[in-house]
Amino acid sequence: MSETWSGKSSGTEAVRRLGVKYPIVQGPFGGGLSTTKLAATVSNLGGLGSFGAYNLPPDDVLRVTKELKSLTSRPFAVNLWVSDHDPGGLSLTQEEFDRAYAFFEPFFRELGVDKPERPRRFSQRFEDQVDALLEARPPVFSFVFGVPPANVLEACRERGIVTIGAATSIAEAQALDNAGVDLIVATGFEAGGHRPSFLARAEDSLMGTLALTPLVADRVKAPVISAGGITDARGIRAVLTLGAQAGQLGTAFLACEESGATPEHRAALFSDKARATVLTRAFSGRLARGLRNRWSEEMSAHASRLLPFPVQGWFLSQLRPAVVKAGRTDLISLWSGQGAPNLRHRTATELMDALVHGLTQPEESTRQ
Repeated sequence: MSETWSGKSSGTEAVRRLGVKYPIVQGPFGGGLSTTKLAATVSNLGGLGSFGAYNLPPDDVLRVTKELKSLTSRPFAVNLWVSDHDPGGLSLTQEEFDRAYAFFEPFFRELGVDKPERPRRFSQRFEDQVDALLEARPPVFSFVFGVPPANVLEACRERGIVTIGAATSIAEAQALDNAGVDLIVATGFEAGGHRPSFLARAEDSLMGTLALTPLVADRVKAPVISAGGITDARGIRAVLTLGAQAGQLGTAFLACEESGATPEHRAALFSDKARATVLTRAFSGRLARGLRNRWSEEMSAHASRLLPFPVQGWFLSQLRPAVVKAGRTDLISLWSGQGAPNLRHRTATELMDALVHGLTQPEESTRQ
């Protein structure tokens, strides 16, 4: 990228493939943190809005996609998780369930929540969700934690659905590229939320955004979207210089009032608490970055007792309504990237306006 974004009338290949106006992607959030209002707002303002649907049953994947199409005529992405469970996380016997509950029981008692019934399955099946997604035909299908089967990618091509996969290493990016994925997100460990590694342990795939971006961009054919630690136009400019063709912002959009984050979560992102994030498996069973709180601290002493994904997260989800109702932040995931202390904007419109201004105006100042 040279002087300003407007100086490149045709944009990057990523912008052309996505059909958006600006090289701005809103990161998808799972667990009820995504909203159609947020995704549609970003899309309507020229970026790519995204909706994290990994926890939704197939009927809701259809419903959300239909609702987004009613809110915007611009491209948007629906995001799923290719790998929907870790070893031991598919189902539990009643004996295993009772043993797992005993670990969480003190917190259920503290919050006055009854012991939940053992579910048949702790998460949605990717195969069922992706069938619904193909039927719904969103403009863009983004995914994490793996590469969809070849028949799914072919079905996307037949339907004109653009595909975006996430990589945390060179090897993962090359696997996505070899499979024919349209665009690749190179996601550095600075990013908030889950580390979507799929070829090696997430703990062994912790590369920073500034290192990962050019390493991936130099080795794949697909356009690269860079994610991790980007909160403003300066960050987007930086990754474009390093070979990316768009920047993805997660925490900056999560902090906006249009997201599904609780008011307490958003307030924490704008407080001094945002200076201390931690990578932990304590919330879901998979490695993720969030703000330090009581849960992450107490669970650090019980790492060997944490349950596999998604069982660990399922038990916490049973506590979530009571925690949210009480306005507490100590027993709930507070996803956040390392760039949160530089957050400035509380609505998606304000954030998009600042990003666009910073990309299209001379570089007098992009810290807005």
